[in-house]
Amino acid sequence: MSTVQKSEAEWRAVLNKEQFRILRQKGTEAAGTGEYDKHAAPGVYTCAGCGTPLYKSTTKFNSGCGWPAFFDAIPGAVTRHEDNSWFMKRIEITCTACGGHLGHVFKGEGFKTPTDERHCVNSVSLKFHDEL
Repeated sequence: MSTVQKSEAEWRAVLNKEQFRILRQKGTEAAGTGEYDKHAAPGVYTCAGCGTPLYKSTTKFNSGCGWPAFFDAIPGAVTRHEDNSWFMKRIEITCTACGGHLGHVFKGEGFKTPTDERHCVNSVSLKFHDEL
């Protein structure tokens, strides 16, 4: 259960139009357009909706998919849901704290990472911090 509860009006008041479309309406930014796709500085990525730390830069890798890719999240920060939209079965990931849509997890793609997973995350769903 999400711990950050807001009405649609409250979310619209704190998120810009694109953040609301992606985080609250499960949208997707166009591939290769996000500010964190090729971002490589050390730090922490938090939820753009509620500020919860989600990913450490040490788990980010270049997958070439056009979105920021991480091989693992901070324990407990991300929740997985079955997503059967678009006529396919995928695993949606959301911020555990606020329920904001982050993207999807893909498994078994052969990346040389410790988990063999790719968390494909919308840049709009994230905010980067040098340190927390």
